[in-house]
Amino acid sequence: MKNIFRVCSGLLLAAFVSGAFAASADDAQLIARGRYLATAADCAGCHTAPQGKPFAGGYGIDSPFGQIWSSNITPSKTQGIGAYSERDFARAVREGVDANGRHLYPAMPYPSYAGIADDDMKALYAYFMHGVDAVDTATPDTTLPFPFSQRWLMAGWNLAFANGKPFVPDASKSAAFNRGHYLVEALGHCGACHTPRNFAFAEKPYLPLAGGQLGAWQTPNITSDPVSGIGGWTQAELVQYLRTGTVPGKAQAAGGMAEAVQASLQHLSDDDLNAIATYLKASKPVRNPVDVKPAYAYDGTHAGGYEAALRATNQGIGVNSTTPGFMKLTTGAQLYSGNCASCQPSGAGTSDGAFLSLTHNSTLGRHDADNLVMVILNGLHIQTGKDDRPMPAFADDLNDEPGRADRHVRDERVRQSRRQGRCATREGAARGRRQSGRRSRLRADRGSGDRAAGDLSDRAVVQVQTPAQVVLLTR
Repeated sequence: MKNIFRVCSGLLLAAFVSGAFAASADDAQLIARGRYLATAADCAGCHTAPQGKPFAGGYGIDSPFGQIWSSNITPSKTQGIGAYSERDFARAVREGVDANGRHLYPAMPYPSYAGIADDDMKALYAYFMHGVDAVDTATPDTTLPFPFSQRWLMAGWNLAFANGKPFVPDASKSAAFNRGHYLVEALGHCGACHTPRNFAFAEKPYLPLAGGQLGAWQTPNITSDPVSGIGGWTQAELVQYLRTGTVPGKAQAAGGMAEAVQASLQHLSDDDLNAIATYLKASKPVRNPVDVKPAYAYDGTHAGGYEAALRATNQGIGVNSTTPGFMKLTTGAQLYSGNCASCQPSGAGTSDGAFLSLTHNSTLGRHDADNLVMVILNGLHIQTGKDDRPMPAFADDLNDEPGRADRHVRDERVRQSRRQGRCATREGAARGRRQSGRRSRLRADRGSGDRAAGDLSDRAVVQVQTPAQVVLLTR
């Protein structure tokens, strides 16, 4: 009898232990899946402050209405979301309403997250509750000016602009397309940066992924349009860009996109990166009327005459040129030589891709110079795998006037070709410096304001020469 009891007890214990191990394995898989989804959604990008603990919040997000501070989303029961039920969590993520019924601001991309699938939401909840360390640290309160301080008004905003619809796959499309659609439009919330916004800071639904503004940065058009968008990119180039942030002859990620590549996109699977590329290549094309050819297509063919004319003079730098259309040579070449030429001696880049060519470069080929100014002010740093490609920031080294000269050191070939472009202004540079956390040393000239450059033929121009490069400066 005792032996029978021992056998039965052993079997029951074995069954219990086996079930516990199975549950533990299932939980571990769910948490791991949630970690991947949180990476794809780039949650840490907004909910982790510089040098802060993961997901502890306290990251300041600049908006047209004031600074919005991200919340603590660790499982802390006092400062985070540790007391949230799964239903509370899903409501906050999808509807922008926290467990206390308080409306969140749409800096949290809940209009996009409304499309997150139930199974994925369950995995995200498991990860944030059991895969993230609790941090009992309070975050700053968001204090926007009236009337934006009245969070209850967001109920009306949600009614007007947040449709709250779940993602529904298109049965007529491939699995890769539908997966890419889900990643781009819901989980990855690409439109939050790449879709222009209206007066109420809502995405314009009739211009999806057509390019927008993120602080002082201009986010590019990523529709399938071959001129304004990525229609001229191959599938492999798009995947490479998402994984590394760099495609020679096309683009180099900077600003928020560099952060997204480093913290999120490079960690996605090959299948998911290909799915994103598949969806973008099939997206509705949107053309910007000012674009006449792709930004990366400018190669300097218009500069030959100016360069030849400058080489034919014998006065040298700093002396007036008698060539029609030229004025006194400026300090632009000297600035470039002193600050840039050690890495970019001719602007041609390096064969290993460590330094990209400044021709066939979408940052310099854009119809505005805002992103070029931001790169000069803030520098560039992106690390993918073993590659670390830093560029120093010059916000503290160049005052306003040299900054304006250096802004146009690159590229006469682009400037003269694109004649309809808009110059970044002192105010735009000042915004960039404030957002980068560096003390602005600009001598603000409110009178010049954010003005359009207009046709370059109607403006005073000066020309300088760097090694193998002719440079234009607008005054």
